[in-house]
Formats: sequence, C-alpha cells, structure tokens
Amino acid sequence: MSTYAAISDLSFLLVEPSDTQKKIITKALEDAGIKQIEYANNIEETLQSLSTFPPDLVISSMYLPDGSANDLIDKIRKNKDTENQCFMLISSERNRDHLEHLRQSGVLAILPKPFNQKDLTRAIHATLDLIVEEEIDLELFDPRTLRVLVTDDSKMARKHVSKTLNTMGIEDIQFAVNGKEAIALLNEAEFDLIVTDYNMPEMDGKELTDAVRKDPSIAHIPILMVSSNSEDSQLSNIAQEGVDAICGKPFEPSVVRKLLAQILN
Repeated sequence: MSTYAAISDLSFLLVEPSDTQKKIITKALEDAGIKQIEYANNIEETLQSLSTFPPDLVISSMYLPDGSANDLIDKIRKNKDTENQCFMLISSERNRDHLEHLRQSGVLAILPKPFNQKDLTRAIHATLDLIVEEEIDLELFDPRTLRVLVTDDSKMARKHVSKTLNTMGIEDIQFAVNGKEAIALLNEAEFDLIVTDYNMPEMDGKELTDAVRKDPSIAHIPILMVSSNSEDSQLSNIAQEGVDAICGKPFEPSVVRKLLAQILN
C-alpha cells in the first residue's frame, strides 16, 4: 500500500467550535488527502464520538465551550479505552506554560494558527507512523531484544514514548520516574538504551547523564534526551556533555526512528 493510499484511509475527528476555522482546517486536510472527517464542537461531543467511532487522529482547538484541550487530553488519557488516542493541537495560543501540559501528554503535534500545509502533512504522516508498525532496521541489534530504560516523571509521556518504541518492534521497556530511580535500575539490570526527559524532580536528565557517563560500568549506554525545551541553548550544552541525541516534545515517530538508527548503529 502506498503512503498516499494509506493516508486516504485515515479517519479524523476535528474538535473546533468556530465554523470559519472548521472550513479552513477541513480544506487543508482534504488538500493533504484526508477523506474521512467527523466534527465535534466541545469536550462532551468529542468523548461521545470517541466512545462510538474512535478516529485515527483527534485535531483540537485549545479553547472549547466546556473547557480546554488540556481538560480534553486528560479525559482521553485517563480512560483505558482511549488512552492511546493520537492527538494534535491547532491553536493560536503562544504561551509555553499553557502548552506544556499537552507536550507532556504525548501529543503528535502542536501547530499554530495560521499553520502551513507542510507542517500539517508532517503531523498526518506521524499519525500513520504510529498506526503502521514497522520494525526499526538496526545493524547490531534485534529490536525485539533491545532493552530500553524510559525515564520521565509524566506517566502520559512514558506511555507515549513506550507506544512509539513498540511500533518499531521494541518491547523490552522498563520505566523510571526520575534520574535517581533510573540509576537504581541501571545498577540492577543491563540496558542497551536510555530515553530520558530533561526536566524531572530529584534528579533531572542532565544529572542522570552526568552520573551515567562517570560510571565505567554503564558509561557506554547511548542516551536519547526528550525535552519540550529542545531549542534552549542549555540543551545544546548538554549535547556536548554526553547525550547522544536530543529530540523535542512533541516528537514524530519518524524522527525518533532516525535518531535511534544513528545512535545504535
């Protein structure tokens, strides 16, 4: 099946109270090859729709008549039937603090209003990457035996990273909620890769990286850092101090796939 045939098979739910924005986004989706689009105006209608016909991707505005996209993503992630739902935000909201919760919740993309067609198409391909499982091609490892330690204080972020790795055939995954817990696990068992968040309580990603690189028994383990501040200059300094790759939140599965192939091959 070609990528475009697959894209036309995807079903989308657009959560947008404004009729004008609905028309603009619908046209952009149709131009990208999406044929199946349903609509909801608020959180209540969205949850109703998800319980009857779950779409491949929910695209939501930030502010809805009965709450915000933050409230909506919490309700989606807390329900075991919908917790893995692919989700994307299109919003004119620019305040980083208001967007941080969504970044930590495993959303596929946060697009500005107005957005460009190229960014929308990339987000659609990211949805496809999560749905179509394709084993990562590694020279030195069988992905099914790869042992990965995911360290993040957000439960939703841990689930999203885990799901992304699962689509690549990586199944042996353990979790830590901060660097301190990660170090304890690294001393108990062997791992081939560490995926860590940057901002965490007790021991953050930088401190975890420092501790790993200073311990001869685990210093060889590659580290992928995932952060919602991936553009910050302090992170580029961390990259020089022992992190093998840095990836932004939200991240696209294809980007993670590429980075893992680079650092594991």
